[in-house]
Amino acid sequence: MGTVGLNQRITDLLTWINHQATTRGTPHETVPPDPHGPVTCSRLRRTLAWHIARQPGGMIALAVQYGHLRTPLTLDTTTASGYATRSRRGIHDLIDIETALATAETAADLHERHTHGEGVSGPAARHALRQAATTHRFEGTTITPVFARKFLARDGAVLYDKPHALLLCRYDSATALCERGTHTHTPALDRCVAGCPNMLRTDQHAAQLRHRADHLTHQAEHLPDSIAERLHTAAARLRHHVDTHDATRITPEPTS
Repeated sequence: MGTVGLNQRITDLLTWINHQATTRGTPHETVPPDPHGPVTCSRLRRTLAWHIARQPGGMIALAVQYGHLRTPLTLDTTTASGYATRSRRGIHDLIDIETALATAETAADLHERHTHGEGVSGPAARHALRQAATTHRFEGTTITPVFARKFLARDGAVLYDKPHALLLCRYDSATALCERGTHTHTPALDRCVAGCPNMLRTDQHAAQLRHRADHLTHQAEHLPDSIAERLHTAAARLRHHVDTHDATRITPEPTS
């Protein structure tokens, strides 16, 4: 779909919102006319970015949302700086610090969950569990950009959360499938490749996969056969991942 089609979709959405607000007796929820003209996709994108960036940890969320996490060709002047701020100074430092904090929290959460009995599976599970047990924690600590960059430069020792793919990534540039054909040295959080040797899943991820599969199956019951078949195939693939997790999960060894 091109820009013209997207802009028409936005116009139709605003019309639908105003119609619903009027017919339901809630005129205060209508979208007023914009004094600067029609709302287009570029303006909507920047508006969303502005609000995302100003939430706690919002810069990292902004980068993930638009698929530009630590991509130097786009992140410096075009993406986060252009969409959500009025200045380019310090944005790389901010991204490094937020990313380091996020990965440290991911490792601490994995260690805590596993210690309390949660199972972990995947090619990188054992390595990730060992690293999570020794990863730095930064509660109440001020992190400098220099330290953050050194922390993230530990190739094969940094644990990234990939909530959309429902897995964790123990990123190792030598084996990462997401960066094949690219010149980046960080994981593409919006382009996870199934079967990557850097991945691992927890029981929580397995439960979420099962829920997503059930949702797809429910959707398929109300759609044409061709679409329903694709949804059933996707649901079966997710359930296969769950079965694999259940059969290979690593649980903490009992202590005497």
